[in-house]
Amino acid sequence: MSVASKKPMITKETRVGVLCGGLSSEREVSLRSGKNCFEALQRLGYSQARLIDVDRDVARGLKDLSIEVAFLALHGKYGEDGSIQGLLEILDIPYTGNRVAASALTMDKDLTKRILKEAGLPVIPSVTFNLSNGRRDFSVGQQLRYPVMVKPINEGSSIGMSKVNTEPDLMPALQEAAKFCQMVMVEEFVAGKSITVGVFEQDGKPVVTPILELRTKTEWYDLEAKYTEGLTEFILPAELDADTTAQIQAATLVAHQTAGCRGVSRVDFVVAPDNKFYILEINTIPGMTNLSDLPAQAKAMGVSYDDLVECILLTAH
Repeated sequence: MSVASKKPMITKETRVGVLCGGLSSEREVSLRSGKNCFEALQRLGYSQARLIDVDRDVARGLKDLSIEVAFLALHGKYGEDGSIQGLLEILDIPYTGNRVAASALTMDKDLTKRILKEAGLPVIPSVTFNLSNGRRDFSVGQQLRYPVMVKPINEGSSIGMSKVNTEPDLMPALQEAAKFCQMVMVEEFVAGKSITVGVFEQDGKPVVTPILELRTKTEWYDLEAKYTEGLTEFILPAELDADTTAQIQAATLVAHQTAGCRGVSRVDFVVAPDNKFYILEINTIPGMTNLSDLPAQAKAMGVSYDDLVECILLTAH
């Protein structure tokens, strides 16, 4: 059995390090997630828990604090892409949630889409461009229909994303996305309901949450809508017929397993007016702020915020 597959014995005295903050563009959201999770662990009686703002000297800090288990509340680059997971395996520190491979895969929107499509799951037509070569003649008119969404392939929280209605506006949107990643996906815009479905482990088995519908006061579910109170209305459970609901929840679990996820994930969808649905992306460290989706979904199942945090903690390997 490899080190990474061993399950630690977690007690109330275990020195749990809640890793948050970090170096990505999602740092502020991660700090909020981490603070909430840390406070939940304290309420649960994990008296040796420590809140750790991750920097480039994180390995030394973990050793200095004698951290026995890492609770990952990092979002974005270095947190969800397998980097911190690989470091923790080198340091022989068990950590919560997804392993290196699933984290790296799902952080790449283009690769994730290819894997899901191969598995027969519904995804939106798209093309991906490499902007590192200085090319300036990008066009999608022969491949996709406008409007389109432009997004960096490795950012979350809608960072660097924009909606483009006409070809002349494409290049400025590509350049904006390229500030965050030189690989940029252009995807057809599907008007419809924005929904999301969580997966987390209870008693060692993955359970799928109720479907959350997100009704925003903005044109689409952008960064402002996600983290500004009052801009997004949660409809829980989503207003979908029983058959569509069952199909989406089944697709969520298949996507979770196809990507090699374990412990926790959240799958985002869009549902067109004809009830045809498409997977947008998979999040391997879902937000845990006061406005985040997964805690609301768990609450609808009768699982409190603190109990959800403990479920995630017990996924540590």
